[in-house]
Amino acid sequence: MDLSADEARELFANARAAHMATVGADGQPHVVVHTFAVSGDWIFHAVDHKPKRSTNLKRIRNIREHPAVSVLVDQYNDSDWERLWWVRADGDAYVLELDEERADPVGLLTAKYPQYREHPPEGPVIAVQVKRWTGWAYSGPPGRPT
Repeated sequence: MDLSADEARELFANARAAHMATVGADGQPHVVVHTFAVSGDWIFHAVDHKPKRSTNLKRIRNIREHPAVSVLVDQYNDSDWERLWWVRADGDAYVLELDEERADPVGLLTAKYPQYREHPPEGPVIAVQVKRWTGWAYSGPPGRPT
């Protein structure tokens, strides 16, 4: 069943990892998995200390070229399909690099992920202003009568 925007946002906010799709200058899609935090209609993701091939990340280059992104979270359960759901957030992304811009989003991330409390993300923050929340659940979100 289709989820309301509020139901979709709530399921999304409680998920642990998301997949963000950007588009490069060549028109090719690029998808990365990442941690995130939600505040209202904003999704925040920070470049953290985990090893990466380069600090010149494709997702950041793509966002600067084409700010439209989609971010997806889902739950799959092989043994109980009645627990399946997905939520997609579509919007425009911005790269925040100044300390004063990054402070609140990094605070949200450290509150959600204990791993960040000892080593908060120091890289740029990607801020997605969500224009549309969509989602589907086999039997509706927890708490909604079926």
